[in-house]
Amino acid sequence: MRIDLHTHSTASDGTDTPAELVLGAAAAGLDVIALTDHDTVAGYAEAIAALPAGLTLVTGAELSCRLDGVGMHMLAYLFDPEEPELSRERELVRDDRTPRAQTMVGKLQALGVDVTWEQVARIAGEGSVGRPHIATALVELGVVPTVSDAFTPDWLADGGRAYAQKHELDPFDAIRLVKAAGGVTVFAHPAAVKRGECVPEAAIAELAAAGLDGIEVDHMDHDTDTRARLRGLAADLGLLTTGSSDYHGSRKTCRLGEYTTDPEIYGEITRRATGAFPVPGAGGRAR
Repeated sequence: MRIDLHTHSTASDGTDTPAELVLGAAAAGLDVIALTDHDTVAGYAEAIAALPAGLTLVTGAELSCRLDGVGMHMLAYLFDPEEPELSRERELVRDDRTPRAQTMVGKLQALGVDVTWEQVARIAGEGSVGRPHIATALVELGVVPTVSDAFTPDWLADGGRAYAQKHELDPFDAIRLVKAAGGVTVFAHPAAVKRGECVPEAAIAELAAAGLDGIEVDHMDHDTDTRARLRGLAADLGLLTTGSSDYHGSRKTCRLGEYTTDPEIYGEITRRATGAFPVPGAGGRAR
């Protein structure tokens, strides 16, 4: 089985619609794909309606969190999307995305960048606006060559010249809320140093003690040595280890299925989840 547990669609900051995403996953030879848009479940219905036979969909989300001033992302799988407390927190994060993005546009303009809110809104479309949309605007303007190059201290990285904070969950609260909604939590790309400051490994131990289920190890932002270190840390803490593409369509260079999760780990995730169940494809068609 080929299992990719971290992807994004146009419901947040990917460039593929949810329907295009699942059809692309099948074409890439995947057996299981997780839809983990940022702080939203808006893509579920379209993805399920288009899900081709032979592909299983894991519903999820990537939750925006912050610990001691350091940003981090928490992957949540197979939770009840209607659970009210978790739904309310996701809504708070989403509601803060637009004013935060507008603040960053203002900071860029003050730095002499000819970016406009209208340009960023056009790029975001119906998705939940975020830094990748602003980064895409910078690419369009020729300020940086790639989206990744916008995530530096000069521009949009945490603490960067054009950075602005938004409402984010405490990760301990995120673990509690996802557990209460019957879901499973995995710390996304925990050592992605290219993105900025990372949560220290001592804090990962505290998160594990609070109920964190796993950490994402095999990821494009982790080199070989980092993966080995994280795998050892996970073994010491009794955490599951996942691998995934963090696919964003054409917005990033990673490919669907570039990194994958061991089927036994996937099986353990599904065994732990009680809020929702993986959805097997029934040969649906995009509308």
